[in-house]
Amino acid sequence: MEALDNAGVYKLTDDLAIIETVDFFTPVVDDPYAFGQIAAANSLSDVYTMGGKPIVAMNIVCFPIKSLGVSVLKDILRGGVDKMREAGTVLVGGHSVEDPELKYGLSVTGTVHPDRLITNSGARPGDKLILTKPLGTGILSTALKAKLLDDTTTATLIKCMATLNNKASELMQEAGVKACTDITGFGLIGHVAQLAHNSGVGVTISWASLPLLPGAEEFARQKLLPGGLQRNREFYFASAVIDSKVPTHIQDILFDPQTSGGLLMCVAPDKAEPLLEKLRKAGVAAVIIGEAVSQPKGTISVS
Repeated sequence: MEALDNAGVYKLTDDLAIIETVDFFTPVVDDPYAFGQIAAANSLSDVYTMGGKPIVAMNIVCFPIKSLGVSVLKDILRGGVDKMREAGTVLVGGHSVEDPELKYGLSVTGTVHPDRLITNSGARPGDKLILTKPLGTGILSTALKAKLLDDTTTATLIKCMATLNNKASELMQEAGVKACTDITGFGLIGHVAQLAHNSGVGVTISWASLPLLPGAEEFARQKLLPGGLQRNREFYFASAVIDSKVPTHIQDILFDPQTSGGLLMCVAPDKAEPLLEKLRKAGVAAVIIGEAVSQPKGTISVS
């Protein structure tokens, strides 16, 4: 790839390219099986983001075998395998090391036709920005670690993070979308900043349109924020012009590092509403949060 994109792509023939990606992290929830599902969904997401189909994957495991029982490891791997099966992806191997800090994820290989590759550099002025998952997973995961989440909110958080982006990917391909990124560790502002810079466009976002997970606003108001949020703010703040009327807690959510977040797709104006309707019919909680503009290039304006 010529620019920093969501995954590596290698063209094999005129009609076949492979997408290569890898991701793994420490637990974001307490339940081992749920963690396995979330980590797998997150790892598969970059292939979906680029319009590809994940075909094979390998486990990456760092495990403290002396302090955690093997049953925990089995549950994590079972969660990962079940999510891979749901994605139609075959587990072909992996590697494990003993480590005092638990980590799990996948390296994934996907396929795509070179002419149908979707990158984070193809946005055009006038494109509508559709986001397919609510924000706030980093803040809620922090609240979960502090044992402040109730069972209902915890279940909602897990379901959101464990949901594959496959349906959204299939529908955006049908709509001819040319630009997309997924919203993960760099937060909404970080990933949109990369897309805007690579595409040579500006982006406007309506903060009132942002979909948020239940409880995200409440905990953001309480300043229960993950450490990665401040790092994202420091790195990407220069790319954002945020109206003073945007509430402080919403400004925090803009930089919240997401785990297994949704797709942020740039859609031609005449195709946005039809695609939005199809996404919602498919059970994808998609909303339009803004649009690409010609100026100022590389800048996100939030109002």
